[in-house]
Amino acid sequence: MLLVAGSIGAAAVGALPFASRSCAGPAWELPANGLMRVAGLTAPKAESGRVVRVVDGDTYDVLAGGVRYRVRLLGVDAPELDQAFGPQASDSVTRRVQLQLVWLTRRGVDLYGRTLATVRLPVAGGPTLALDSLLVVRGWAWAWDPKRRVAGRAAQQAAAVAGRRGLWKCGAGDALPPKLWRQFNYKNKRRYGVGCTW
Repeated sequence: MLLVAGSIGAAAVGALPFASRSCAGPAWELPANGLMRVAGLTAPKAESGRVVRVVDGDTYDVLAGGVRYRVRLLGVDAPELDQAFGPQASDSVTRRVQLQLVWLTRRGVDLYGRTLATVRLPVAGGPTLALDSLLVVRGWAWAWDPKRRVAGRAAQQAAAVAGRRGLWKCGAGDALPPKLWRQFNYKNKRRYGVGCTW
């Protein structure tokens, strides 16, 4: 609930007062339809930006509206730079987006202060292309869609595995997800970091 402060006190936008404020209970009641009007909140809008640096396969520095954002791409998890296929995934993204105009839709901030966002690439004469889907189809990232909000995301990854594209070159059994890789200590990273040869 959004509280709007005023000279009289605080009032909830869209709520109806029904009793004086006390410690015993709420001072505001929802309208009969149960929906709240919240001032200033709208659906996220896409803004144009330019990728000025690719940190790794799923993290980029994007300049949008005069502000430089460290963006963590939603929907995928790409290999870390020190992991097998990490440099190749990063190079693939760099060749595609470095200094290119992109459409950025910011969705929040993660625990590390990175802006969580979707990135879409303009295509001449057609609709924009989602970068997360492109990475999954080319085999440079694991699909991450736990709530299954993106139709076909699992099928995209299955097609990449079947086609042995990118990090799936040696089969699904040899690809170690970044989530597990980040938990390894130095000794285990040296043991399992080789992967299959490119």
